[in-house]
Amino acid sequence: MRVLACGDDAVLLDCADLDDARRRHAALVDHPYVTEAVLGARTVLLRGHPATLRTLARSTPPADDVAPPDAREHVVPVRYDGPDLADVAQRTGLDEDAVVTAHTGTPWTVAFGGFAPGFAYLVGGDPRLVVPRRATPRASVPAGAVGLAGEFSGIYPRASPGGWQLLGTTDVTLFDLARTPAALLAPGDTVRFTVADRDVPAPDDTDPGPHRHGQRRGEAS
Repeated sequence: MRVLACGDDAVLLDCADLDDARRRHAALVDHPYVTEAVLGARTVLLRGHPATLRTLARSTPPADDVAPPDAREHVVPVRYDGPDLADVAQRTGLDEDAVVTAHTGTPWTVAFGGFAPGFAYLVGGDPRLVVPRRATPRASVPAGAVGLAGEFSGIYPRASPGGWQLLGTTDVTLFDLARTPAALLAPGDTVRFTVADRDVPAPDDTDPGPHRHGQRRGEAS
């Protein structure tokens, strides 16, 4: 790990990989000398007094457990009719039904957020689904689009340009300022994708409660 200067009140930890970054973030995020800790794909940005943070980062071992105690589980129904489903099947050597089974068969974990408010990078899925981004990004991807890129899966919270391989869409609202917290998915949460029933109406996303689409681990359904 390298500790790099980052402005007047922060340092950037350049970690070995995502797992290393997640464990270092978990070890430091609640430390009283850290005013903010932002996790990336292989970095952790720490805000505070730089000299103190450099010493703290080098002396604090990575955490063994990266799951926060308030992590939640979310079930996300998906209509698997995306424009890249056939291409993903060809790239992986699976048929389209097997791609869907692989995507829904393993729970995903929110590693970190980024790109757009409410967008979460999900890891831990079936390793057969590791595929590259599209060679040419789309000018517009619809809100709720579910895709793959590298080792990650993700859900577009709003319409935007994007280059992920799109498997389908969901009606779950990822970001809503009327909800607390506004972002549905938080680092450490678990996401379980399911095949959507076309006859079931979209969920009511107006409830501002923090557990509208998820429950804390260990809670009864």
